[in-house]
Amino acid sequence: MMNHRRYFLTILCLALTGIGTSTSHAQTASQETSPQFKRLDRNRDGKLTDDEFSGPLFRRIDTNQDGVISVAEDQAFTRRAGRGPAAAVTTSVQAELDLPYAGTDNPRQTLDLYLPKTRKDDKPLPVVVFIHGGGWQNGDKKGGYGPLAPLVESGQYIGVSVGYRLSGEAIWPAQIHDCKAAIRWLRGNAKRYNLDPDKIGVTGTSAGGHLVAMLGTTGDVPELEGQLGDHLSHSSSVNCVVDQYGPTDLLSMGGWHDDANSPESKLVGGTLQENPKAARNASPITYVSKNDSPFLIIHGTDDRVVPLDQSEQLHEALSKVGVESMLVPVQGGGHGRFSSPEVAKRLKQFFDKHLLGKEVTISSEPIPQRSNNPK
Repeated sequence: MMNHRRYFLTILCLALTGIGTSTSHAQTASQETSPQFKRLDRNRDGKLTDDEFSGPLFRRIDTNQDGVISVAEDQAFTRRAGRGPAAAVTTSVQAELDLPYAGTDNPRQTLDLYLPKTRKDDKPLPVVVFIHGGGWQNGDKKGGYGPLAPLVESGQYIGVSVGYRLSGEAIWPAQIHDCKAAIRWLRGNAKRYNLDPDKIGVTGTSAGGHLVAMLGTTGDVPELEGQLGDHLSHSSSVNCVVDQYGPTDLLSMGGWHDDANSPESKLVGGTLQENPKAARNASPITYVSKNDSPFLIIHGTDDRVVPLDQSEQLHEALSKVGVESMLVPVQGGGHGRFSSPEVAKRLKQFFDKHLLGKEVTISSEPIPQRSNNPK
């Protein structure tokens, strides 16, 4: 029999990984896939990449370790789990899903709120916000429950996973306007949910890492606030940032990122090198100042999607102006899918330090990646 933790993780991934199929797959296979993954598989290619699914068990489901979850792998995992997505949230967590934060009926402009049913005390709890990846053109906020669940289950944190408009619907700065509106919404509803508006941390992966880095560097940049939602009098600043392998300087990424059909070009509405002003406007490194939030930056040394240099540049810029910044390389790690539990450990230590006020020492030593990790 599975222990509680393993049971939770199994059901969590089941909720995130019913894979939508392309027309090349048999109709019977399509009928066996779940609506949750059909929504995540936005390009409808019948497979799930790590940019589309931010869940913690990617490698467990990707049994042949080819860097994608196939329909067959998803179906096999579903059979092993033997349970449906309704069981995703554990009994110790109260979920309030699809809450609109921007004053619209756009389903992308909603957030999922995860509250511990048993709190450590009656004081307002700090908040950790997760922002998903997917190249700003794919992905879904439902992938945020996995990284947030251990924090919420501890009874010490409230977890929030934020959706935002993708680049196929709206180009930059719509994405950061959405994220800032979500932060303001949290502060505007602090009393309702007994959350601490002065202790909000953020974390995100890939494109989500880029967006949380933007939140951490633009708390004092009025032109990126936008005018969304009913809480414009509240601040969109955050207390600390965990940037996981996010782009930070779009103009220096080079290679295929400069192509017209790259995720970065789609984000800004044109080829990067032909639209340098827009690219700089969408780059966290542009806004680095001494007033920025503390950063923990995690990046694989063998990342073939977002170069490690992107994180090195941001870390150097933050350190130069006196902002607390720690860069932790994952040795041999590709674009996400870090298999070492040390990554989650340091992430929690960072939030414990900056949101709970604990005296903890966070190692800056590189984290060794386990073998057989696809790049």
